[in-house]
Amino acid sequence: MQTFEDFKKLIQTMSMTRIYKQVMLQSVLKRGGAASKDEIAGDILASDVFQRDHYRKTVVDQMPGKRLVRDGALVRDGDIYCLAPSFNKLSENQRIELISECQQQIEGHISKRGDTYRRRQNNPVPGSVQYQVKLRAGGRCELCGASHAETQLDVDHIIPRNKGGANDISNLQMLCRSCNAQKRDSDDTDFRAVTDSYNDRETNCVFCQKECGDDDLAFVTEDGYPVTKGHSLIIPRRHISDYFELHGAEKNAIDRLLQQRRLELIKSDPSITGFNIGINAGHSAGQTVAHVHVHLIPRRDDDMDDPRGGVRGVIPDMRIY
Repeated sequence: MQTFEDFKKLIQTMSMTRIYKQVMLQSVLKRGGAASKDEIAGDILASDVFQRDHYRKTVVDQMPGKRLVRDGALVRDGDIYCLAPSFNKLSENQRIELISECQQQIEGHISKRGDTYRRRQNNPVPGSVQYQVKLRAGGRCELCGASHAETQLDVDHIIPRNKGGANDISNLQMLCRSCNAQKRDSDDTDFRAVTDSYNDRETNCVFCQKECGDDDLAFVTEDGYPVTKGHSLIIPRRHISDYFELHGAEKNAIDRLLQQRRLELIKSDPSITGFNIGINAGHSAGQTVAHVHVHLIPRRDDDMDDPRGGVRGVIPDMRIY
């Protein structure tokens, strides 16, 4: 039977490429142990700082903010919107009646129009074309690499519609809701090359031929010449030599697999009491395989006389200080 401490440890050791799992647990917990999908979705949206920033900067102040101030319903003081002075003395019953009137307007619009948060297009992207864009992107955001399992994905016009961009598939790309909100309709950057690059392989690369595991962007394998028992390598699937040129999604995948492999090793070998994590970037740093790989080296008490300095030992004379 699982205990409170088990639950707490689960949360503390949970992989975290995005915040959704933690927010969902928080949503259920703060409602006493049960929450509806609508409640959870609302909490996730409320915690999405990029979406919130998008609405704050490009929706609230533009429309409806300007219109409501112009129409005399609200006044603005910096970042605060207040009822206009003539409406400040509403009774509680009047306030409730006006809230109800707003809700009726909202529900009527939803029943008539369906999508209440997007401007209707006279020439929407056909569903079959949207599907081809999603298929081509491999179900991932073509900027940050987030998958459709993690977040909402949108079909984006590379050249915006308001700048003459067409619905042709050559002008469309897949972006997650956050990246799309940040890009807005003033940017015509084409992120499809990022998605294409995930498929880069080198015929003669030992790591490109060694792919295994079920993560789309990286995998774990044992080192062929282990420093200690359990010495593992975490390797991006894309053929690239420099760690500093990895995409953010690849770094997230590597970090997720580092955490996962660490827990597996500790569980299988209680003698492990520490780890060294290392990356050789460049010939002068000792890199011999031109494909990024991260070393995860288990350490045990007394596996060497004096372990002080750890990775500083790459230059032996500087290890002890």
